[in-house]
Amino acid sequence: MISLDTNVLARFYVDDPTDREAAKQRPLSAKLLASGKPLFVTIGVVFELAWLVRARYEFSNHDVANMLEHLSGMAHVSVERWESVQKAIEWMRRGLEFADALHIACSTDCDEFATVDDRGLARKAAKLGVSPPVQLLR
Repeated sequence: MISLDTNVLARFYVDDPTDREAAKQRPLSAKLLASGKPLFVTIGVVFELAWLVRARYEFSNHDVANMLEHLSGMAHVSVERWESVQKAIEWMRRGLEFADALHIACSTDCDEFATVDDRGLARKAAKLGVSPPVQLLR
């Protein structure tokens, strides 16, 4: 099994014609992902990939969700804690930021998810009925 770095997936999913290095690296990433070899993606890489494509390439929530669902839909790719990632994608589609959604989704063994000053998160999470519930510290 081969564990993938964020840059491999970014090159696979993003066609950046302004980046000369990307033009060289994208075919390498595509070849590996098309190889059928068993591949593994850590939860950290999922988090970083989602952040990168949002921040640098301005992917929408919809595009991030589709990208992650495509990745997990490849039969030879295993995504660490995929159930948590799926839940985070669902919550992102319903209004949470992906990072917040993933943090909460990975906290299922906890009674609460504490935040200090993110009233928007607490309000949205309560509206969605996420579990564990978000607790706003006061």
